[in-house]
Amino acid sequence: MKPCILILFLGCFWVGKSQNLYFPPTVGSAWDTLAPASLGYCQPKIDSLYAFLEDNSTKAFILLKDGKIVLEKYFGGHTATSPWQWASAGKTITAFMVGIAQQEGHLSITDTTAQYLGQGWTNATPQQEEKITVRHQLTMTSGLDDGVPDHYCTLDTCLNYLANAGTRWAYHNGPYTLLDQVIANATGQSLNSYTTQKLKTPTGMTGSFFSVGYNNVFFSTARSMARFGLLILNQGNWNGNQLLTDTAYFNEMVNTSQNLNNSYGYLWWLNGKANFMVPTLQTVFPGYMCPNAPADMISAIGSGGQFLNVVPSQNLVWLRMGDEPSNSNVPFLLNDDIWEYVNDLFCQNAGVLDHPSNETSIEMYPNPAKEQLNIAVNGETIGEVQVHNALGQPVATWTIDASSGVLEVGKFPQGIYFLTLPGSGKVQRWIKE
Repeated sequence: MKPCILILFLGCFWVGKSQNLYFPPTVGSAWDTLAPASLGYCQPKIDSLYAFLEDNSTKAFILLKDGKIVLEKYFGGHTATSPWQWASAGKTITAFMVGIAQQEGHLSITDTTAQYLGQGWTNATPQQEEKITVRHQLTMTSGLDDGVPDHYCTLDTCLNYLANAGTRWAYHNGPYTLLDQVIANATGQSLNSYTTQKLKTPTGMTGSFFSVGYNNVFFSTARSMARFGLLILNQGNWNGNQLLTDTAYFNEMVNTSQNLNNSYGYLWWLNGKANFMVPTLQTVFPGYMCPNAPADMISAIGSGGQFLNVVPSQNLVWLRMGDEPSNSNVPFLLNDDIWEYVNDLFCQNAGVLDHPSNETSIEMYPNPAKEQLNIAVNGETIGEVQVHNALGQPVATWTIDASSGVLEVGKFPQGIYFLTLPGSGKVQRWIKE
């Protein structure tokens, strides 16, 4: 099925999942498994995936199909009982809990944030502050300045007006983190208490939020993260128990939430959109956030490479916990690289992604590149190639008269770049070391 068709019919993939999904018991460690061979996975390709994960400082990897564990691997002394941080992937738990609080009548996402944090929670004027709602915190559109020295800071002196709420998208952690206090003040319970009651106990999840500087960071085992992914795959329903009954909120959470960054819902990242934005930049980049992943994938993504990917069309969930060297708040590239290995698990040419034969695909290597970048496009003449830097600025244009060629990139500064084939609109990201 083509990606565009996947997007058009995204809604249908979220219907009727429960009859096809297995849910592990909420107490104990039992969890049904599927043999990788039953899905057509080859052991040498599984080994290649695990080698790549180990080489990239992974601690845990789990892949679920229909709710059952197909792959589960731990590295470097990490075990099934070892807790690890979710980093910004934990934002999605907060988004879910805001939905629960709204369905129980504790708050409305259209309420002004000041209703729960009090007037003067920012350094803006009362008129500017009054325009900021809970929904703006969920969508990263508060309009507060993310260019302050510490964008994690939640003090009023750090939360300065830059634009009217709803007119600017920016990955700003301070206003997001204050959602936790919004939930606590609205419900009369601490975030951990409310999450335990409404999410963890019904699903068997373990873990807690801990204060780390200004941040509230969720720590849990990999299997608890997998349980949350399974819950989201089934639209907030755990084995017949509908935890999030506000279906309108759920659908808003996992679809484009504003017209500034198409690839962002309520603290969830969305694949398959026409363009995307990244933290710290105001550039809108063309193409999918994660080109190697299915178009209907939604993702919880955190620094260090904490990934929780949910693919409704495949009844698939996979997660990765660990470290990674880029120090990016949202390390898209590593997520996309892992998807290349996941797509290649099959013994024959049948994978998670069903690419039509006439779809243009770009192969680039080595990536990261130091001096030369080799590119090839499935047997067709490449023509003009454009390269943009991470600010969206054009830095080079080459014309290649064959289906493959070598680009000299040794003089480029280190960083992330985007290669575009104008004729197809296909965009691929690469790193200059």
